[in-house]
Amino acid sequence: MLLSSHLDRRAFAVTNKGITQESDAVTDQGPPTPRRPLTLRDVSEASGVSEMTVSRVLRNRGDVSDATREKVLTAAKTLGYVPNKIAGALASQRVNLVAVIIPSLSNMVFPEVMTGISEVLDETPLQPVVGVTNYKPEREEKVLYEMLSWRPSGVIIAGLEHSDASKAMLTAAGIPVVEIMDTDGHAIDAAVGISHRRAGRKMAKAILKAGYRNIGFLGTKMPLDHRARKRFEGFTEVLAKAGVEIMDKEFYDGGSALVKGREMTEAMLTRNPELDFLYYSNDMIGAGGLLYCLDKDIDVPGQVGLAGFNGVELLDGLPRKLATMDACRADIGRAAARIIATRTEAGEDTILRFLQLKSECCAACPEFGFVCPVSCHPH
Repeated sequence: MLLSSHLDRRAFAVTNKGITQESDAVTDQGPPTPRRPLTLRDVSEASGVSEMTVSRVLRNRGDVSDATREKVLTAAKTLGYVPNKIAGALASQRVNLVAVIIPSLSNMVFPEVMTGISEVLDETPLQPVVGVTNYKPEREEKVLYEMLSWRPSGVIIAGLEHSDASKAMLTAAGIPVVEIMDTDGHAIDAAVGISHRRAGRKMAKAILKAGYRNIGFLGTKMPLDHRARKRFEGFTEVLAKAGVEIMDKEFYDGGSALVKGREMTEAMLTRNPELDFLYYSNDMIGAGGLLYCLDKDIDVPGQVGLAGFNGVELLDGLPRKLATMDACRADIGRAAARIIATRTEAGEDTILRFLQLKSECCAACPEFGFVCPVSCHPH
């Protein structure tokens, strides 16, 4: 038996003004004819001025009256015209893009760095383009290779530790390169950041001064996170000089930092209930640890002192203060962007090549002994 059926299809007739009516049949008219890209001639005809004048206005070059400029810009905006900068880039061998290469967007640190970068570049023709490495050197090589192939005007890249291939590409690029977040090492070109070893040493001194001796450390993404590693090295250096050793330490990779902070804190205090201080490699796992302690009615900082790193705004909403240090995130972003913008505009040798910001302790709780305010300034 042959079965047949009729599929009643209904379609909407679509015009350039949108959906207008229902239709009982589908008419195959073939693919739509692509619209012709707008050109300078279109803007010229719409504004009533010559193509050369339109070009000068859109490139912000030459002497053009305010009235003419307004006519051109209004026509371009009405038409939806976007200049094709590829031709100009072919002539200059550069595009107005700044490659920003960072390890992560999943925490609160690098979005604040990006805010600082954007604040400065918004006042220039430069635009940031972001690549994420996930703390993997091989991923950094790939991202850097792809971004440099577009011939950006500059590179802002996190950290001072890179593979030989990445270093070679950055050195040969012939553009301003600013390595950010760290100053404990040698920069390829320019560097803006803080000394993480100094931050670790300063935290250790504050903890010892407050009388804590049974100390645990909880960290993330080590040893791939070189800055966390350097803080740990500075921290243990001061403890060793005082005859104090880390009683317990734990590291993790991946997952929610708040959840991991709770889990690691519970595990560590269960293993070593005599611990009287926990130092976290960042504020997010520190906040998770604080929430665990509050849930278990553990007196902070009386029974157990807690400290993190970065000084993120999230801490302001917690029911109890977490000791921390400001990592100067937005300031680092702004300073790096200024270096790129200034050197792009004025030349290679007109700006500071090395800027170290001073990270201070945050006044988290008087009992802990942190009394200096959060501040970020050249040091």
